[in-house]
Amino acid sequence: MDVLTQNFALYGEGFLGTVELTVYSSALALVLGFVMAAFRVAPVGSFRVFGAVWVTILRNTPLTLLFFAVLLGLPRFGIVLPFELFAVLALGCYTSAFICEVLRSGINTVPRGQGEASRSLGMTFGQTLKAVVLPQAFRSVIPPIGSTLIALAKNSAIAGAFSVNELLGTYKTLSELGYNIIWTFVWIAVGYLIITLTISAVFHVLEKRWGVAR
Repeated sequence: MDVLTQNFALYGEGFLGTVELTVYSSALALVLGFVMAAFRVAPVGSFRVFGAVWVTILRNTPLTLLFFAVLLGLPRFGIVLPFELFAVLALGCYTSAFICEVLRSGINTVPRGQGEASRSLGMTFGQTLKAVVLPQAFRSVIPPIGSTLIALAKNSAIAGAFSVNELLGTYKTLSELGYNIIWTFVWIAVGYLIITLTISAVFHVLEKRWGVAR
């Protein structure tokens, strides 16, 4: 317990850093994921192509490589932001590709006739998607979205290698101070466990309230 009690402030700072990364990246991933899912099923061909390219590139690019591209590539174009914001962009964009595919699979479970009925009533594609299709699709994809965001929380550990304050990065300081490396990582693992179990509990509540009965 000495590793934790004597360095509680350091662990707490890293824990809050990981929580912030997870929250902001999740919000960005959900927004972009919804937009790209709409693009993938849009009646406009150019939108479908853009969505497909977005998903294909990001799903097949290692996250570490994406971090390098964002943190080292964007400043070359004059885009200079705090490292934390760069990390949010990398994590959010990467995860949005997986959110998009989860939502698209949910959209495909909605009977085609419902969309046709909506259009026959004079509703636009956007209105149909917002009022008819997405509410039903979301109910069926609550568990996989939760799993994707849990993966995002764990992927945030990569940000520590790019000078971003997060939980895993605390091991460097504690190692230099001579603390037992095993117990250092044990308490780091506990921190990640708290975060992932919290996300799991939130989505369990959402599933019980709005999920599709199996």
